[in-house]
Amino acid sequence: MSISPARLAAFRSLLAIETEGAFSSDALAVVEPELGEKDRSLCHELVLGSLRRQIYLDRLIDKLARGKKLDPVVRISLRLGIYQLLFLNKVPDYSAINESVELVRRAKKVSATGFVNAILRRLTRERVEPDRTDETDQVVLMTSHPRWLIERWTKEFGLDSARQIAVANNEIPPIAFRATNKTGAIELDHFGKKSEVVAGCYLPNGISTELRELEASGNIYFQDEASQMVASTVRVSSGGRLLDICASPGSKTGHIAYNSTGMIVAGDVRTNRVSLLCDNLSRQGVNSVFVCQHDATRGLPFADSSFDIVLIDAPCSGTGTIRHNPEIRYRLGPEDFKRHADKQLTILKNASKLVKIGGRIVYSTCSIERVENEDVIQGFIAENSSFELLPPNVNRQFITDEGFARTFPHRDNMDGFFIADIKPLD
Repeated sequence: MSISPARLAAFRSLLAIETEGAFSSDALAVVEPELGEKDRSLCHELVLGSLRRQIYLDRLIDKLARGKKLDPVVRISLRLGIYQLLFLNKVPDYSAINESVELVRRAKKVSATGFVNAILRRLTRERVEPDRTDETDQVVLMTSHPRWLIERWTKEFGLDSARQIAVANNEIPPIAFRATNKTGAIELDHFGKKSEVVAGCYLPNGISTELRELEASGNIYFQDEASQMVASTVRVSSGGRLLDICASPGSKTGHIAYNSTGMIVAGDVRTNRVSLLCDNLSRQGVNSVFVCQHDATRGLPFADSSFDIVLIDAPCSGTGTIRHNPEIRYRLGPEDFKRHADKQLTILKNASKLVKIGGRIVYSTCSIERVENEDVIQGFIAENSSFELLPPNVNRQFITDEGFARTFPHRDNMDGFFIADIKPLD
């Protein structure tokens, strides 16, 4: 039996995410070149949609399978089939069922084909719902976020905001892009409206073939509005020196370097990340950045007080970017936030030695967790009285009462980011 390229590619992507720890963005990038426009669109919907509904789908599968332990191939095929049956009205039931069964057969799990067929056909005959225990569990099922994460956000923001954040995480994020050093005379205004809060950011209604071609050639760069906001706060002046410590993959470095006349040094810890940084900068037409490899948790190979601006786009949990990579929520554990915060504080302490008097440190994360954000900065300043907090140079609507900048998916329709500006006292 034949099978659509979109479903086969989606299955391969989900298997890589489930069994190899791949990110959805990377897994999709592997299969995209083999797909036409329609198949690419369906593949994206199947992969991201089933990830965004994974807890709901798994609770339903476990109820129908009566707790039977399932091979990843079988579970992924069921997730894909059930997602199509329940959430994709344009997909005929027979296509969802037959091709899900064929996926299991092609993966050499022939003995499970009858089981998969029976479960999917049952869902076409009767309405089955996962059991719910309480109000929090209702949010867990509605949004497919782990219970511990909903409880954490409820404690931090309240149940209603926790629900709104989780709902927003399942929405398709808006497209945003900016110019690069390769853009030249290309007129970008007709591709989308300009952002009202980030200069140079464009917000198209969708991705046209022409936009894809411009991105592939490096003439534009897709980057979330909140991520662009970070780079827009750290323009380096002529003759100034900027260090981007955790720079890979180079989105913010490339943005800062766009038409910049200052000296920019950028680095990261692992060889593969440094290679990715170099490739990404080259694709954007950036050839003026000095790239190095360093481990910022162990110290940095630069003289004290040698930079005007130090950017720390710190490694973090990524809870502000779940819209883009839904699988993040399933890989995190409660202990991860403290581990990230400890590393972030160490990097900040090491970086603080490198900034000149009159200069500043810009600290950012794509996390919405206080322990990775305010707590890190306030802990650093409590131990280092020779530094003070400045309000970041962003639109006032994003400045908090404590003097930081915050964005949230549910409130601002952009990724969840945190920005702090610190300067050494004279």
